[in-house]
Amino acid sequence: MRKYILKRLVYLVVVFFIVSLLMYCLYNLIPSDPARDQLEAMKSTLTPQAYQEMYQELRQQMGLDDPIVVRYARWMGLIPGLKGKFDGLLEGNFGYSQYFKKPVIDVVGPPMQTTIFINIFATILALGITIPLGIYCAVHKGGKIDNFTQVFTIIGYSIPVYIIALVFIFVFAVLLRWFPVSGMNTPGANYTGFRAFLDRLYYMALPLIVMTFGSLGGMTRYVRAAMIDALSMDHIKTARAKGVKEKTVIYSHAWRNALLPVITLIISWFLGIFSGSVIIENTFNINGMGSLYIKGLNNHDYELALAIQMFYTIVSLVGALIMDLSYGLVDPRVHVDK
Repeated sequence: MRKYILKRLVYLVVVFFIVSLLMYCLYNLIPSDPARDQLEAMKSTLTPQAYQEMYQELRQQMGLDDPIVVRYARWMGLIPGLKGKFDGLLEGNFGYSQYFKKPVIDVVGPPMQTTIFINIFATILALGITIPLGIYCAVHKGGKIDNFTQVFTIIGYSIPVYIIALVFIFVFAVLLRWFPVSGMNTPGANYTGFRAFLDRLYYMALPLIVMTFGSLGGMTRYVRAAMIDALSMDHIKTARAKGVKEKTVIYSHAWRNALLPVITLIISWFLGIFSGSVIIENTFNINGMGSLYIKGLNNHDYELALAIQMFYTIVSLVGALIMDLSYGLVDPRVHVDK
């Protein structure tokens, strides 16, 4: 197992550097000029000659005239920076945000906490609903609840999440007025402690409901299909013939066999909602990584956008490792070190 984990870690490091190089090159191929963006506000107050001199000097200070491979190595921290010391991504320097006028690491802190919070909360809610519902529908296949759930999940699976968000806003925020339309807390309120936490939950309730609802269709159908396959296996029929209790057959024998394909879905879905939360955060005006990423792109703040992209890359790579290791934990017959 240790040898396998070390091998996978080496693989992750190699993939990370390849992806980071590709992403850095892509962002630098976008037609923009950070030096010109910084001087745009001063352009009207400078003569053309003075503007050009300041522009060339700023490009030299920012290292924009160097080859892109050298700039990548400097950004990653593989070679000394312009000040003669190693100060890149590997050393904890995520760059400088030209839009917010401060280091990227100071910008992404609160939004990252918000994104992690809503995604973990939505995951717990979704799993708490889809797993019991999928198992029940598989056990009572063809029943009224199963048929209704199949129709309901097909509808939910087919509708894009932004359409679901707009419908839920109209129903629960505009018509019923149960929840606020957008935002993260009550405007002008200075709540502290537990009161501030409840206020945050109140504003996060509708986005969490939308994220959970959008994931019910696919996950419920997947759990149901995996359980139906598991219940049709010969050893399940043998256990029932021997008189084993139905709950033991379902939750001990069948569910453990169904869990292997399901756990792949759970982990991949959990990783996917991080990218899916981009839509939710922008729709509900939530200060998360998704809305910050869009804001960075719209304002040509590519160091900020690139740092956020690296966050999603790390989440995906670590998730792939956890997914592989989970096979051996769920099913002892699977040897992940071979």
